[in-house]
Amino acid sequence: MAVKIRLSRGGAKRRPFYRIVVADARSMRDGKFIERIGTYDPMQPKDSENRVKLDVERAQHWLGHGAQPTDRVARFLSDAGVIEARKRNNPDKAKPKAKAQERLEAARMKAEEEAAAKAEAAAAPAEEAPAEEAPAAEAPAEEVPAEAPAEEAKPES
Repeated sequence: MAVKIRLSRGGAKRRPFYRIVVADARSMRDGKFIERIGTYDPMQPKDSENRVKLDVERAQHWLGHGAQPTDRVARFLSDAGVIEARKRNNPDKAKPKAKAQERLEAARMKAEEEAAAKAEAAAAPAEEAPAEEAPAAEAPAEEVPAEAPAEEAKPES
């Protein structure tokens, strides 16, 4: 029989309260258990003594008989000094998912294209700078006749 030390939920909606229990691994979360060895109240402040209450002797007894703690209970037990803290490392957890990676790749490609275009634009105007200034001087002369017909149309109406 596989035995687990785990949390069993109680309390009301949005007001959780957990019992730390020793139970058969096949039983339901809030179902039948072998022994209650403590409580956990997540609504208490983190520095409160009443947040986690644990019977350390009974926890050591069950660990000696092969009971496996869940991740959360293992953290409680390591804080109490019953077991060594497990170092967990999941580098894939922080990685973006597939669609986000596609968006990042598209944004990177677009940035590279814009940088290449700016580099080309910076190299080309240095050679053709005098040629571009001459048409710019003629541009205001072209705009004046375009406004004149609009002014002539207003008095006629």
